Order: sequence, then C-alpha cells, then structure tokens
Amino acid sequence: MENINREYDRLQQKYGSQELTAVYGAGDMHSPRVALVFMNPTKRNIATAKDWLGLKAQWLGTKQVWEFLFKCGLIDEDIYLAIKSKKPNEWSCDFASAVYDNVTKNRVWITNLAKCSQDDARPLPDETFVEYRELLLCELDYIRPEKIILFGNQVSTIVLGENISVSQSRKKKYSLGIGDREYDCYAVYYPVGNGRFNQPKAIEDISYILSK
Repeated sequence: MENINREYDRLQQKYGSQELTAVYGAGDMHSPRVALVFMNPTKRNIATAKDWLGLKAQWLGTKQVWEFLFKCGLIDEDIYLAIKSKKPNEWSCDFASAVYDNVTKNRVWITNLAKCSQDDARPLPDETFVEYRELLLCELDYIRPEKIILFGNQVSTIVLGENISVSQSRKKKYSLGIGDREYDCYAVYYPVGNGRFNQPKAIEDISYILSK
C-alpha cells in the first residue's frame, strides 16, 4: 500500500489542487466484508490540508457520509453520535483514528476512485478517473474485499469498464476480474451532495447487498 500511496501522491501533483494533498483508502485491510468506492476528495476533508498530521483517510471532518454509513449499519451508533457532535475544526488526529478504528471493527474499507483532492466538488472528467483505475484495482486486490460497492454512474462505469446506469442496475451483481480473482461488485446511487435525494435507495440497496 505504501507504493500505491506514493503513486497517489504523484498523481495529486498532476490532477489535484497544488494547495492540498492526496487522501488514501483506509479501514479494514484484511478481507473486509465490503469496500466502498466513492469519487474524489475535496478540501472539506480536513486530511487534505498540508499541515494535517493524522490519518490520511476519506471524509474526515464531514458529516453526511457518516450519517449514511450509520443508517447502513456500517459504523456504530456511539462513533456516529461523536461525529455528529463535532465541528470540522474539532476533529483531532486521535479522533480521526478512533473513527477509522470503528470502520475497521465493522470490516469496512473506504476509498475513492480518484485520490486527487480538489478545491470544490465540481465533477472531474472521465479521463482523470481512468488514470486512477489500475491503481484502484491494485488497492482492492491487496485488501481483497468480499464485496465492492461503487457509488454513482461515473465511478461504476470506469471501474467496471462498461456503461452503467445505476437506475437500471440496482441490486445487480457484476464480476470484476483483478489478477487471478473475481470480485462481486454492485453499482449504487451516490448518497451525498447532489445525490442525497437518492440516499434512501442507496441504503435499501446496501442492506440487500450485505444480506447476500
């Protein structure tokens, strides 16, 4: 993973904001029950700051995704309530580690397809995401999740290598070959930001996926 993360750092210089740093995947690295693949980080994540000395992980200092993960049963109530009570500037390095200790306890890996941190949430072009695909596949094959959940049409299409419409693919299992293994993948609605109105459908689908 250190070699993979060094490549993510290199690509940050090419595709990300020069004022920010890359953010990596984090959580259970030993065959988690599920890997969650989002899009790309923005500076709302406090781990993108160059002076952040803690864990370089997804969604630190934010709330929407953690509420979503709690509703999916992927983090515990006590850690969710602690997150809910904190403002972004109240996240310490120790608290960020405690959050991801809970993610690990629940056997979850959280990552983004692109690790290049941006100043805002404007969409990245397909070409940028494609540059990250092979590295993401190496990352996923290293941790070997039981299931992979891909959020949104763009991420699902690029990772699976075929045109995916989440609305037409709900609860459908796709097979993704990486090396000598096949991984079960599912395309799910993006649950936060502009996609928040689809969050109930995403929760329903993840509950189904985890039950299989």
